[in-house]
Amino acid sequence: MSNARSLRFSPNLAYALGVAPVVALGVVALLIATGGHRHPLAKSTTPAVALKRARAVGYTTEAPDPLAGESYPVAAGAVHHAPASSPRAAVRQAFLSPGAPSNAQVLAELHEEQAIEKSESGRSARVSVDQQSGDALAPAGLPIQIQEVIAGGNAIRDFPYVYGGGHASFIADAYDCSGSVSYALAAGGLIKAPETSGQLESWGAPGPGRYLTVFATDGHTFMYVDGVWFDTAGRAGPYSTRWLTQQPSLAGYVERHYPGL
Repeated sequence: MSNARSLRFSPNLAYALGVAPVVALGVVALLIATGGHRHPLAKSTTPAVALKRARAVGYTTEAPDPLAGESYPVAAGAVHHAPASSPRAAVRQAFLSPGAPSNAQVLAELHEEQAIEKSESGRSARVSVDQQSGDALAPAGLPIQIQEVIAGGNAIRDFPYVYGGGHASFIADAYDCSGSVSYALAAGGLIKAPETSGQLESWGAPGPGRYLTVFATDGHTFMYVDGVWFDTAGRAGPYSTRWLTQQPSLAGYVERHYPGL
């Protein structure tokens, strides 16, 4: 009788014996299903909830992206890329190979070639997008900084979209619109830290550039690079290229460029 009364009047013990094991098994199953870890913002959700979650995990926050639905937010539990390298490391990997000349030698040779080409004739070819790889292909004669921006964009061209991705660090496994643009600009040495789309409204100098123009509002950003567009919105899927050939709507965007480019 005493044992029965003890169980009847011990709800904590009953919970521990009955409910807690079920909860523990559920947690284990969830960890197994998701591989035990994933991007802290990798949940498809509303912009307001995404903004709250971004602040909670310490990301630089920006206004909810009105084009997030066209950017294919990555689904919960989706398999991501391994984290990208730093933007400048991505440039080195793109331009150099084992046993190749130093970066300084390569840059010097590129500057010399560009000077020769400029003196001989005008440049007509523009950046194009490889239909197989999704890479942007830089023609001869582009300034080295633009080539580096392209190399940076290529390094994360097919990373998934996640709100807040690429803001805590350039090194991430998913990027939002401003995280993507910031990464590519950093590859060319044109920006020092990730900026939100609102911050990019005052990046560089006003107006369009000759080779590169950043378009920004407080909620979305993309850039034009000598004939092609680098944009998270409008892609064909979560792991498709950010390099697009079709011009997006430019209404309402501030145009910014880097002086001289």
